[in-house]
Amino acid sequence: VQLVESGGGSVQAGGSLVLTCAASGRLYDNWCVGRFRQGPTNEREAVATVDSTGRAYYSEAVKGRFTISKRRNILYLEMNNLKPEDTAMYYCAAMIDGGDWFDRLDPTNFGYWGQGTQVTVS
Repeated sequence: VQLVESGGGSVQAGGSLVLTCAASGRLYDNWCVGRFRQGPTNEREAVATVDSTGRAYYSEAVKGRFTISKRRNILYLEMNNLKPEDTAMYYCAAMIDGGDWFDRLDPTNFGYWGQGTQVTVS
């Protein structure tokens, strides 16, 4: 599985961006895919994921502002009301679905990663 990312860029606070992630290669029905980010602290944290049933999971930091969705092999992350603290490198990731909701927000469970795309909010 390869994950190819697009979107990102620079935006002023309060603005919006959409990140996309296209998966190539063989995909199974039971995948969980999502977005993680790595900011100035260098710690990789969950943003949002969507499981094999289409259910979405969000971090508290982005709940109500970001929307994650997937259609066929493309993952979308719509980011609204962006804040300077959202500035980070955003990564697309995938794993075989399973576990509880906190497993689906744990980056250590995801074995496939995209190359990352930078989002800067000023």
